[in-house]
Amino acid sequence: MKMTWLHDSVNEILRRRGKEIIESHKLYEWQRDIASIPSYKRVELPEEAIRYLRPDNPRLLDLQRRYSTFNLNATAPLVWHEGYLRDEEIPYFRGDNAYVWQVRGQNTNILGYTLAFYYLKSVDRLNFLEKMSEDGAFGNFTFHIGNRDVSRDLLDSVAEMYFLERHLNISNSRNLTILDIGAGYGRLALRATQGWPTLQNVLCTDAVASSTFISEFYLRYRGVGDKAEVIPLDEIERTLTSRRIDLAVNIHSFSECQLAAIDWWVGLIARGGVKHLMIVPNSTDPGGERLLTNDRKDFTPLLEKHGYRLIAAEPKFHDVIVQEYAIEPSTHFLFALS
Repeated sequence: MKMTWLHDSVNEILRRRGKEIIESHKLYEWQRDIASIPSYKRVELPEEAIRYLRPDNPRLLDLQRRYSTFNLNATAPLVWHEGYLRDEEIPYFRGDNAYVWQVRGQNTNILGYTLAFYYLKSVDRLNFLEKMSEDGAFGNFTFHIGNRDVSRDLLDSVAEMYFLERHLNISNSRNLTILDIGAGYGRLALRATQGWPTLQNVLCTDAVASSTFISEFYLRYRGVGDKAEVIPLDEIERTLTSRRIDLAVNIHSFSECQLAAIDWWVGLIARGGVKHLMIVPNSTDPGGERLLTNDRKDFTPLLEKHGYRLIAAEPKFHDVIVQEYAIEPSTHFLFALS
């Protein structure tokens, strides 16, 4: 009786702070083992990755030098400070790290992955999931569900592509070029070339030198370098003036930028005449209308300033229950240049 009273008294205090003591036997295994720090699967790396993906690679050092002298409005970090991606994570870039939180984020457990997989399978009229394989390469965390391996990389990419498909009918477009701003290691570019064979190009760019370095390697390694191109930051302005780009996407990247960087990027693509812009922020305001940076600054006015108007906003998963419990629920936004 005394222990019960103590338990209830402590819980009453903890609940005021959003916490609670729960007996371990009432928890599922995946609820007991919650990751809190970056990690990766220790897999065998290809020899070419061991040789190339090194912090002292001359290509990486050259990119770092070039980016360090580029427009500070584009490169001043909010999140991606030096050391945010650790040297040992460069060859294991598909682990749970700065690029993709796979086992640390909201609902990133076997239940969340299972819900996301079967929901996306139920709406997969273009058979994206059949066209896209998955493996544990470069430290990736995978879950074996429905007789196949799935990852957050795969599931997020499919959800994002169906949002664009619904509004822009990309599968029936020809000679379309997409610019991925803040492309990370190139995961969406790879999936887009696999799912939309009629795409002309996906151009990957990033204000972080290590991302450019890694994505160059990864897209070449996956054999899609002919369609998925990597554009270094100091070449992106020339690219926008010399090539027609139909759509820009920014997935969880603007939220990790200073407002000055977002302003620079949106102004750049507006001057380049990029008609549509998809954004997935890390968070929104309680009403879901304002897009916020990680330090809770609203960057919606910057889109309006450069002529981008909201034409669609949808939850990542249209089923209410799935949106609440599947991996990393978020909102997808689409803007058009007026």
